[in-house]
Amino acid sequence: MNRAALLVLADGRFPAGGHAHSGGAEAAVIAGRVRDVASLREFCRGRLHTSGLVAAGLAAATAAGHDPLLLDEAADARTPAPALRHVARRLGRQLLRAVRAAWPSAELDALAAARPHGAHQSVVLGLAARSAGLSPLDAAYAAAYESVSGPATATVRLLSLDPFDATAVLARLAAGIDHVATRADQAARRVPAEGVGALPAASAPLLDITAEQHAARPVRLFAS
Repeated sequence: MNRAALLVLADGRFPAGGHAHSGGAEAAVIAGRVRDVASLREFCRGRLHTSGLVAAGLAAATAAGHDPLLLDEAADARTPAPALRHVARRLGRQLLRAVRAAWPSAELDALAAARPHGAHQSVVLGLAARSAGLSPLDAAYAAAYESVSGPATATVRLLSLDPFDATAVLARLAAGIDHVATRADQAARRVPAEGVGALPAASAPLLDITAEQHAARPVRLFAS
């Protein structure tokens, strides 16, 4: 197993387009819900255990070899906000370009042909992990970590927070990331017997609402 590939895939410098997105942090900053290190930590914890858990489950299931098109439909069903579906597919399209260059595979080519306008990022991430020789648990870790690292990095720019403080937020979420990745991997193992309904479907209504509001804003620093 090429574990070093996980470092490449989870690296914030991987050209997957995530730097242009805040994962809902910009909307939370504008609304005053994220204003300092303590509130950033709570925001990231909430995101990890809702949208992060959902993404980790989908990524793990895709990495396990389950039908990516079926899982892409499951991702749609778990993403009620049109703005977030658009963002997920936009990020998925950019990620697919990057991983096809890094770890070419027939499965990636087939997904690109079947979803020319982009598959959900979590599904692409799982297929990327599979193409790179990583395990479903590795894919779950990558998705869980991405769900909090993006908002933390964005908030440094939005609030001029000390980068050391933002890094400390991520470090203190390590146990939560472990829990979410393990739970997602366990759910993916149940898919053969129970279908995609076994995967997490946690909701985050406030993230959905603010995503729609953010998408309508004429001036914004981040795309989402």
